[in-house]
Amino acid sequence: MKEQIINILTNIHEAKTLIEINDLLNLKTVAEYQELTKNIEELVNDYIVFKTKKDKYLLMKNCPGLKIGKIAINKKGFGFLILDKEDDIYISANNLGSAIHNDIVLVDIIKKGLKPEGRVLKVIKRDLENIVGEVIEKDNKLLLKPDDNKLNLTIHLTRETTKNVVEGHKVLVHLTKKLGNKSYLADCIKIIGHKNDAGIDILSIAYKYNIMDSFSPDTLKELEDIPNEVNSKDLENRKDLTNEEIFTIDGADTKDIDDAISLKYQNGIYTLGVHIADVSNYVIENTALGDDAYNRGTSSYLADTVIPMLPHKLSNGICSLNENVIRLTMSCVMDINSKGDIINYDIFPSYIKSKKKMTYSCVNSILEEKIIPEGYEPFKDTLIKMNELAKILRKRKVNRGYIEFEIDEAKVIQDENGKAIDIVKRTRGDGENLIEDFMIAANETVAAHISNMELPFIYRIHALPNAEKIEDFMNLVKALGYKINTNITEITPKTMQKLLEELKDKPEFPILSSLLLRSMKKAEYSKTNIGHFGLASEDYTHFTSPIRRYPDLVVHRLLKKYLIEKDFSMSTINYLESSLVTIAEHSSEREVASINAERDVNDMKMAEYMESHIGEEYIGTISSVTNFGFFVALDNLIEGLVHVNTLKGDYYNYVPELLSLIGKSTKKTYRVGDKIKIKVINASKENALIDFEIVGDKNARSKK
Repeated sequence: MKEQIINILTNIHEAKTLIEINDLLNLKTVAEYQELTKNIEELVNDYIVFKTKKDKYLLMKNCPGLKIGKIAINKKGFGFLILDKEDDIYISANNLGSAIHNDIVLVDIIKKGLKPEGRVLKVIKRDLENIVGEVIEKDNKLLLKPDDNKLNLTIHLTRETTKNVVEGHKVLVHLTKKLGNKSYLADCIKIIGHKNDAGIDILSIAYKYNIMDSFSPDTLKELEDIPNEVNSKDLENRKDLTNEEIFTIDGADTKDIDDAISLKYQNGIYTLGVHIADVSNYVIENTALGDDAYNRGTSSYLADTVIPMLPHKLSNGICSLNENVIRLTMSCVMDINSKGDIINYDIFPSYIKSKKKMTYSCVNSILEEKIIPEGYEPFKDTLIKMNELAKILRKRKVNRGYIEFEIDEAKVIQDENGKAIDIVKRTRGDGENLIEDFMIAANETVAAHISNMELPFIYRIHALPNAEKIEDFMNLVKALGYKINTNITEITPKTMQKLLEELKDKPEFPILSSLLLRSMKKAEYSKTNIGHFGLASEDYTHFTSPIRRYPDLVVHRLLKKYLIEKDFSMSTINYLESSLVTIAEHSSEREVASINAERDVNDMKMAEYMESHIGEEYIGTISSVTNFGFFVALDNLIEGLVHVNTLKGDYYNYVPELLSLIGKSTKKTYRVGDKIKIKVINASKENALIDFEIVGDKNARSKK
């Protein structure tokens, strides 16, 4: 009967009483009415049907302004409702109700636009299985103080699981029993380490996002059968490229090297080779090693800590394209003309011997400063020719609409004890751009090849932005006093590119660029190819990092299945049609978890760094404005909050359409993009928060 109820309500957008639904279903007996009552209440409990305060019913998906999703609560007090295939919904601290981080909640949309807002109506489901915190002792009992201060819970630890636990340990627990309204009993399932030990602060955040630093016993057992050197048998049916001039370019401390490059130039044609570690030769489906890789989904780079997707024996060893050793690869070799068109290509299994492990800094010294570091002399001409090709490829991408947001990234510098001693901007030069351009070319070539074959595949997609979001962004730009000539009637990568170009000389550009990026959809993995908006690419996948990303590993498996094994059987196709959907969704989820962990680690380390700089003054830029104050970003990307309560001499109103706080009497204005002098008044590594106050008000705008 549930299916009948759903079908009858599908096209109804006005709530109906139980009697009305009974009549629509043409039910005649008391027994049928009782069954309807039972089934519709079950649908309500499953949040498929919504029950109004007047005891009327409507399909949840047809309810205007109601959304269900997982809530992510920011350490700054507010949260976002994370929706699949839709834009996230902002939830202010006042509208969170009793919700805590990661709850599944029902939300009422109270404001639409560039920054839609909602209010939590009800907590539907609370997942409290994995909680990380510090062990404290109280009345001779061990309790857990959760790292997430939004978990306002009393958690007692069982004696049986805490025999080796002492006060100050960071642990992972599972809640086993509810003792009271906000009181639980929990088992300690993992001692992460003591809170004062180096690196435990980062591992605690990793465990919070289910990013584990150890592999299963079965995986460790399987590693015993993985060789340290490539077996001669594995070289069969592969193209020998060991005599080719092939090398790698990475960061100086990179140990998991999964891409190498080569270039030849003849008769006006560049022959670019992108050679990727063949991880699929060692990580097989339906093995413990394969399952661990799937569960992790990605390697996580948290400050200077790497939690790899694969054990080091593979990620740093047999799979890594280390210098002067034979490694198995999948190669994508492309012939490219002077316009950047790929006129011919081949994708095939190979094996290589990298001639040199190059670093970005050394390559940049050649390409940008014409200084040749020792040992790079034989490769100078090839690198210069590669840079020439990279600029051709980049120009072609820009011409078709490739969007460059130029968002800066922070790098945390730590001492030997794991303490943050500096925060700097990551630098990006010709070497980094060269590798990016070459990898994009290979990813597009592989994606287009399989797309043309119309076979099941995993794509990296980026959907078209929501037109209403872009219009709201344009209204914001106009409200800031800028006239924009770009016509956004038709939203294309080209129009977004032109819009960014028009904004480039504005003082608020870094903020506006970030806001425009946030107004777009998130890139994700999908079996359905809808193209990649940000890259202005019709076909795109991730092929070039199988050591670090699970979808790339799957792409390699599929390439072998289609191009080498020639397996196009219906049983294979049917299996892939269903399994790739799950793989894509899971990989997207794990990517988000890794990104969130990276963000939390950076925020924590920034606060740790600023603990040593309380009382110091800096010039910063207002990066965002809320009803409780505004955030100021320093040149090194550290952000702190100037709370509205610290603004003296007036009452300040929040004007969201102008991204401003405006004094009620004085009309003094603090707006996004304003330069302002601040002093650090507080910083807390434990809460990952930094507080600023204004030093003088001379930089604030005054309206007359």
